[in-house]
Amino acid sequence: MPSPLQPLNPLLAATEGAPIPAAGAWLAAYDGSAGPAINLSQAVPGRAPEPELLAALAQAAGAAEAARYGAILGDEALRAALAADISRTYRGEVRADDIAITAGCNQAFFVTLMTLAKAGDEVILPTPWYFNYKMTLDMLGMVAVPLPCAASNGFVPDVAQARALITPRTRALVLITPNNPTGAVYDRATIAAFAALAKEAGIRLVLDETYRDFLPDGHDEAAHDLFARGDWREVLVHLYSFSKSYAVPGHRIGALAGGAAFLEQLTKVMDSLQICAPRTGQLALADAVEPLLPARRRMRAEFNVRAQLFTREIAQAEGWELSSIGAYFAYLRHPFAQDGAAVAEALAREAGILTLPGAFFGPGQEDFLRVAFANVEDDRLAGLGARLNAFGAGRERR
Repeated sequence: MPSPLQPLNPLLAATEGAPIPAAGAWLAAYDGSAGPAINLSQAVPGRAPEPELLAALAQAAGAAEAARYGAILGDEALRAALAADISRTYRGEVRADDIAITAGCNQAFFVTLMTLAKAGDEVILPTPWYFNYKMTLDMLGMVAVPLPCAASNGFVPDVAQARALITPRTRALVLITPNNPTGAVYDRATIAAFAALAKEAGIRLVLDETYRDFLPDGHDEAAHDLFARGDWREVLVHLYSFSKSYAVPGHRIGALAGGAAFLEQLTKVMDSLQICAPRTGQLALADAVEPLLPARRRMRAEFNVRAQLFTREIAQAEGWELSSIGAYFAYLRHPFAQDGAAVAEALAREAGILTLPGAFFGPGQEDFLRVAFANVEDDRLAGLGARLNAFGAGRERR
C-alpha cells in the first residue's frame, strides 16, 4: 500500500491566514441600506499615478528591456535615484550600492529577515504589529517577541522595555514609522535610542519607513539622522515602498538600504526567490523619483487634510475614541461590550464600513479597530460620524 501523504509545512499551517480577504467577505454581505460601502481596510492609494508616470509606465511596458532579466539587486538607475532621494531627505550619505530593489516592501522585509536570522532566532516586534511581518516570522520559524506599545504613550515603543527583551538569540529590532497599524510617528529621540540599543546589542535595527512621504503636518521630512552617521551600514536596515508614494502598488516595487556585507548575503536570497524585481516599474520610476517630489508633497498635504476631516467625524461618533492617527492610518477604540472582531464584522455587514479588528495586529488589541482612511475620498468620509452613531444605537456598551 502507498504511504500516507506527508503533511504540509507545519510552520505554514500554524501561521494565521491573510486577514484582508477574510475581512472583505464581511462587506460582501452588506445590503447597502446605510449608504455606499466605505472600505477602510487596506492602505492602497485611491488615486491613479501622476499622468507623466502613467505615460512612462506605458512606454516602459512596451520596451524590450522590460521583458529581460535585470540585476539581482535592481536596476542601477533606480538604485541611484532612490539613494539620492534618501540622501536629500535625511541629509545623509547613501550610495546606489547601498540599495536593493525588491518586489514590494513585504518582500524587502522577508529577504531582510532571511538574511539576518534563522529558525529559532528572536526578533523584537512592537505590538500592535503589522500582521504580514508576524506571518513572515512565523512561517520562517523565527520567534516574534512582542514589545507592547500603549495608547497612553501614543503607541510609541519604549527602549527600556526593548532592552529587557534582548537575549543571546535576538537578531533584530523592528520599528515601523509612521506606524502601521496605529499611524503613530516616532520622534527622533526614540529612533536614535533604538539605533543605539541595536548597536550596543550587536544586532540590526530594521526600520520600515514605507509611509515616510506622508508625515503629519509639523514633522520634518528627515525623521531621523541615522543616515548622517558614518556607521549606519553596520546598524540599520531601512525599508521603503514606492507603492503608496507613487500610487503604483500593482507594480510591486519596494526597496531596502543596508551595508555591503548584509547585501552580499541578501543577494543569495533575492536570486533564489525572484531573480529581480519587476522591470517595468523600475524603468519608469528611475526618471520619476526627483521630478515627482512636488507631487509627493502635494499628496502628503492632501492626506493630512483628510486626516483632519476623519478626526472631526470621529469626534461626532458617540463613545468612539481616536487613540492614534497619522497621515494614512487611525487606530480607534470602539465603545461596545464585544471584542473588536465581532464589532468589525457587524460594522461591515450592517453599516457597510469595512475596518480591521485590532486582534489582527497582535495580543491585547480586542478594544481597537484599524482604519486606513487615506484611500477614501473626502465626500465618502463625510457623514461617517453619523453613520457610526446609527450603527451604535441600541448596542450594549462597555
